[in-house]
Amino acid sequence: MASKKIFGIVLAGGEGKRLMPLTADRAKPAVPFGGNYRLIDFALSNLINSGLRQIVVLTQYKSHSLDRHVSQTWRLSGLTNSYVASVPAQQRLGKRWFAGSADAILQSLNLLRDEKPDIVVVVGADHVYRMDFSQMIAAHIESGAGVTVAAIRQPIALADQFGVIELDKDDPTRIAQFLEKPQNAVGLADSPGEVLASMGNYIFDADILIDAVLRDGELSTSNHDMGGDIVPDFVSRGDAAVYDLNRNEVPGATDRDRYYWRDVGTIESFFDAHQDLISA
Repeated sequence: MASKKIFGIVLAGGEGKRLMPLTADRAKPAVPFGGNYRLIDFALSNLINSGLRQIVVLTQYKSHSLDRHVSQTWRLSGLTNSYVASVPAQQRLGKRWFAGSADAILQSLNLLRDEKPDIVVVVGADHVYRMDFSQMIAAHIESGAGVTVAAIRQPIALADQFGVIELDKDDPTRIAQFLEKPQNAVGLADSPGEVLASMGNYIFDADILIDAVLRDGELSTSNHDMGGDIVPDFVSRGDAAVYDLNRNEVPGATDRDRYYWRDVGTIESFFDAHQDLISA
């Protein structure tokens, strides 16, 4: 990892309508969690503890409390060009806001062109989990794929709640299909009662990511979404690899929290995550 320049992008522009009223006055990633923390702290802690030192947080919706939290809590040493910077929508490509997560990166390409990284780690800001991204980065480099998608095993009965990854039968490290909330998912070959669900975390070679969002930006039929448009395009070309969270070993993890991941996009799931916390 030391031989590659790694850049982190946290997608934090979500409105969080399903978390109302918690998001009435703040962006979804700024919602408090566990008393003293915010949802975005999970993503930032994972990235920093994985060795990333140049990270931007792309914001848009009611971002004041989020911007303040990032600037006050996540201060890194400027002497080593280390930073976590909150970057609001800049309207660099016209008088419009972000049209989707891919468009957010498209409108922020100046950041990549300035830093010139080799690898870009793109993560969401509203999931509760612990992960060492350096292991996923190593797997991405070894795979030679254009994008690597982080995935977690979920019961097949819950497949209709997630973006589900079907593996290539000839090469189980590659993605054959990316299915959005399928009704009749097929279980994994090594565990028929489970499916691989996308965690919303991606790793790209920087030049490949730049090319992908530029091409997507020219498509009038696209929703300009990373999971809905960018990744499926790589899958259709056989250029997407998968990283199973079960391969990830975090020092200090216990049997109770190892491989834990929860999407807290609804009030119910937000409550359940807190119940998990107090029962740990």
